[in-house]
Amino acid sequence: MTGEGASPTRHVVVMGVSGAGKTTVARGIAARTGLVFAEADEFHTPAHVAQMRAGVPLDDAARLPWLRELAGWMAARAAEGVSTVLACSALRRSYRDTLRQGPPSVEFVHLDGAAEVIRERMARRAGHFMPPSLLESQLATLEQHHPDESVLVLDLALTPDELVSAAVDRLGLAHGVAASG
Repeated sequence: MTGEGASPTRHVVVMGVSGAGKTTVARGIAARTGLVFAEADEFHTPAHVAQMRAGVPLDDAARLPWLRELAGWMAARAAEGVSTVLACSALRRSYRDTLRQGPPSVEFVHLDGAAEVIRERMARRAGHFMPPSLLESQLATLEQHHPDESVLVLDLALTPDELVSAAVDRLGLAHGVAASG
């Protein structure tokens, strides 16, 4: 448990629409820094996965318990003195605000860019439950960050290595940052 004088934990959410590269970049950040990685999709209930697989987007009522669980996961890691990186769409301000209710602070990295690039990526990936048909609903749901939010916006047209390097450098994440405490 972190106490007085302990180094604060860091909690980064790599956000964006499906197909933006969140998981790849978040895993890269984890590998480079030692932050503990989690994939938000793995927290969805089987019923929600089936719903999305069928091309039906989740509504806010379905998303809220999921977002609260993610915030709780980050808060539990913070209480253990462990820093985290989470791949999560976090498309709306209200979703980001719910995630911020977990650990003491959350930083967001928004992978943003042209819908055509995302469509191409989604068409190439295999085995993901999110069909390309839901991209339009995600783009419609996406709320750009507000000036009072801590959000680093990166161009998803960069290579995964470039995105990881930019996130690590611009957030000031040092290698081994998760080993604080």
